[in-house]
Amino acid sequence: MLSKVITGAINGIDGYIVYTEVDISQGLPVFDIVGLPDSAIKESKERVRTAIKNSSYSFPIKRIIINLAPAHTKKVGSSFDLPMAVGILSCIDVIPKNKIEGVFFAGELSLDGSIRGIKGTLSLCHSALREGYTTCILPMENVNEASVIKGLTVYGVNNLVELVEHFQSITGKITPSKPMTKKDVRISMLDFEDVKGQEHVKRALLVAASGKHNALMIGPPGSGKTMIAKRLSSIMPPLTFDESISVSKVYSVVGKLSSQNGLIEERPFRSPHHTLSANALTGGGRTPTPGEISLAHNGILFLDELPEFQKKALEILRQPMEDNSVTISRVSGTVKYPANFMLIASMNPCPCGNYGSNKTCTCTPNEISRYLNKISGPLLDRIDIQVEATAVKFEELNEDIKTKSTSSKELKDIVVNTIKIQSDRYVNEDIFYNSELTPKLIKKYCKLGTLETKMLKMAFEKLSLSARAYDKIVKLARTIADIEQSENITVLHIGEALQYRNLDKKYWGQ
Repeated sequence: MLSKVITGAINGIDGYIVYTEVDISQGLPVFDIVGLPDSAIKESKERVRTAIKNSSYSFPIKRIIINLAPAHTKKVGSSFDLPMAVGILSCIDVIPKNKIEGVFFAGELSLDGSIRGIKGTLSLCHSALREGYTTCILPMENVNEASVIKGLTVYGVNNLVELVEHFQSITGKITPSKPMTKKDVRISMLDFEDVKGQEHVKRALLVAASGKHNALMIGPPGSGKTMIAKRLSSIMPPLTFDESISVSKVYSVVGKLSSQNGLIEERPFRSPHHTLSANALTGGGRTPTPGEISLAHNGILFLDELPEFQKKALEILRQPMEDNSVTISRVSGTVKYPANFMLIASMNPCPCGNYGSNKTCTCTPNEISRYLNKISGPLLDRIDIQVEATAVKFEELNEDIKTKSTSSKELKDIVVNTIKIQSDRYVNEDIFYNSELTPKLIKKYCKLGTLETKMLKMAFEKLSLSARAYDKIVKLARTIADIEQSENITVLHIGEALQYRNLDKKYWGQ
């Protein structure tokens, strides 16, 4: 007796189809699982056997062989419990074989026969639809997560008895879940209107959000760097559906996707503590899982107190910032996670924080040098915007001052309009933001006049800029021009872009 059940496995954040082949034959009682299963799958033998017995079905005392094909890929996790049980029950004619053809199964079994939720449901079901399987049976806990995929019929089950009765067409038959309606995006309670002063910093982060540029804020303690960074999410554009699916896949794989929401509709804002390890930042481990840079995919990665992070962890950031992905290689295989994040970082100019301000700095030159040199030149070169947050004056903090600060709503309108300009311009290109422009596309979309070229050449030679810095200045100028709704890049746009690239000379050039 042979039965084949369709299920799936995860590689990175993408799923692929796995065929659970169950064979029951005469011979000495044995229960073996082959096809490179991990220890969690090997342990599923006892879960499957006990769950079937406790669901009042007889477990066959025969030779049972289960193969997870393709056999050359490593299978990880407990989501194979349900397809294994379905395969065994179909072999002994408890479930009709013809009714499970073309149906995708995934779920973890409890010893009493109930079906528990699993990680990576969104990726698994997305792979099922890609391969032409439109019906999925999943734990009730994961139904909302899978229902967001259009073209998929999702059934949620609570236990094995409910599942068997469904296929036997007995009373209590389960019904397909309804797709979730789109929720209103929560309005952020943090507003740029609360920030007193620092208009030049807010302008810099407006440019960063408008073109998805990386930014670094340097200033003394209490100047509002963290306060401003936490409000950046309030001016970011909403996620598109494709971006939302991509982010939700990452959170589904690590088990951080809410069973109630089903889909992440707000841009992630990740702010890890500076004590985290390199593996926690980029992802990894014996069984690789996404790290903070992947959890910040299509969102913001905020690194507060940048020099306090491990130097190894910071240097690892360099490649993902260029490639928008991170590749992790282990003996068991290689996985690739998306990491298209916007880096926002903040730091003090020295250990005491007063270097370069109107307060007395108590640090020695060697201490300042060691502190600043924790940030390498190649990493700085990859940060588009470097802006100085100066100490806030009393007049700016005084509540009697009636000067109204720009609100997040006003800034968000500018960001959304600027990104609309970019999306219309790059409709035939494989990019969405100015920061993603390649050297070839820079020549096409960032043409400079004679005065602009002369100004940029002078800055290039005087500041000893790298080729990467040159490209980033042009991209910044393009974003600034889009904010001003200017078709051409002017001298003013180049001048503002250059102002965002001079702090490395002020602090690291001495």
